[in-house]
Amino acid sequence: MLKKTPETFRKAPAKINLSLHVLRKRPDGYHDLASVMQKISIYDELTFSLCTGGITLCCPGTDLPTDEQNLVYRAARAIFQHTGYTGGVEIVLKKKIPSAAGLGGGSSDAAATLTALNDLCSLNVSQSDLMKIGAKLGADVPFFVFGQRAFATGIGDELQILSDVPRLHIILINPAFELSTRKVYENLNLALTKKKNNYSIPRFYALGDVIRELHNDLEDVSFRMHPQLNAFKQLLLDEGALGALMSGSGPTLFGIFADEQSAKEAQDAILKKVSGECLVFFAQSL
Repeated sequence: MLKKTPETFRKAPAKINLSLHVLRKRPDGYHDLASVMQKISIYDELTFSLCTGGITLCCPGTDLPTDEQNLVYRAARAIFQHTGYTGGVEIVLKKKIPSAAGLGGGSSDAAATLTALNDLCSLNVSQSDLMKIGAKLGADVPFFVFGQRAFATGIGDELQILSDVPRLHIILINPAFELSTRKVYENLNLALTKKKNNYSIPRFYALGDVIRELHNDLEDVSFRMHPQLNAFKQLLLDEGALGALMSGSGPTLFGIFADEQSAKEAQDAILKKVSGECLVFFAQSL
């Protein structure tokens, strides 16, 4: 009887930023932020199978790179190098989160890779060390390793748990184009972002508290680059969203609705009004 190859399966969730304040540019090229980060129920799927050596990545149905240009590959290499692990892994990534969309898909995939290989290979790396490894891969990776909704400061790697957030019912519109985070930050007016970090951890006792906090310093920049994004935001509001915002550096817009029924009714209405190339998702907070 053939011995079964050890493997594990992980779902990597997307995220939205309920608020994003850019405080300043740092000497290392990153930006200091104050942001509320929330996981949502849209997932990539990853399967990890141990092998004798090397890292093999497959992304069926996509044109994503499968070498060191891919965060998943780099995450696997990083944790193996950190621990001196000499075995290998074959990874299959099924993408469902749009790429370069402000939803953190690549970062979530990288975090899932770190945590999955830590467990599968019995590497015994602590969560704090996994977050440090993740921070070298990308600013959002520590959040996904952390695994809970959070108030993020620093470059996004200093995280405090946010509790008491009401369940959110969300519709997302992802236009038929990608938006480079680097280009958005390059076009940000830094004169407006030399702020002191006076932002304290917010409290969300009711849905109205969430709506009042909705803010994204990058939204105006992305809207200037792609004016149609403002129309998508207005469409969400016109269809009953209590509040709407761009997530991260965009281009995905999301609207928060009073309940699941009103959100799904809005989804149906929006699908009739946008081009077939746009993706319109229903999701809930996790």
